[in-house]
Amino acid sequence: MRDIRRRGMVAAGITALVAPLTVAMGSTPAQAASCTTQTGPYQKKVEKFLGRPVDGRQSAADCRAIQAFQTKHSISPNAGYAGPVTWGVMDLMTKQKAVGTNPNRAGKCPTNKGRIACVDLTLQLSWIQDGGELKYGPVAVRTGRNGYETRTGAKKIYWRNIDHVSSIYDVPMPYSQFFDGGQAFHSVGISVWAPPGSHGCVNMTKKDASKYWSMLRNGDDVFVYGRKPGT
Repeated sequence: MRDIRRRGMVAAGITALVAPLTVAMGSTPAQAASCTTQTGPYQKKVEKFLGRPVDGRQSAADCRAIQAFQTKHSISPNAGYAGPVTWGVMDLMTKQKAVGTNPNRAGKCPTNKGRIACVDLTLQLSWIQDGGELKYGPVAVRTGRNGYETRTGAKKIYWRNIDHVSSIYDVPMPYSQFFDGGQAFHSVGISVWAPPGSHGCVNMTKKDASKYWSMLRNGDDVFVYGRKPGT
């Protein structure tokens, strides 16, 4: 019995270690947590974003809607609580949508380089322009989390590998286009809004990463600016 109890304690310890790792890597939770009855500090804002009745009080229907959003975007715990992380993702989506088709309105990405891929860390957006002409985007991206920030400045694409697999994390990085050391544009199989972020790469949907692959070449310019919220 003592040995059985010891094994149970070890298993519980492993579970406790694995759960935070799953969150850190941004994986989709295996199953939804139990729905909370608690009203969150961002309840009204979250209700409005989701098109729910805005009364500032948590209901079973509110919780299910919030929980579905959290599960879709790998927000953990996905218990339907209208907290700061969930609202932060929604607020970012709203700001991204407001940019429209003029992402370089402030002129922060150079227009004298010809074809260039721009990355706005603050709004988590990327696009391709040629001079002042927008060629593709803007599209939502997922950049480096705190401690693994995507480095800012002028870069150039120096290596491309359509079927790359990370030698550090042993995960697929389809449509990889490297522009700064191990940092690259590539597609991911999770939401590009999944917190807390990447390990420095610019994560994209498969559609956007494949489009970047078709439009960019070795030697093309990349410009990264701004600061990702929370870093």
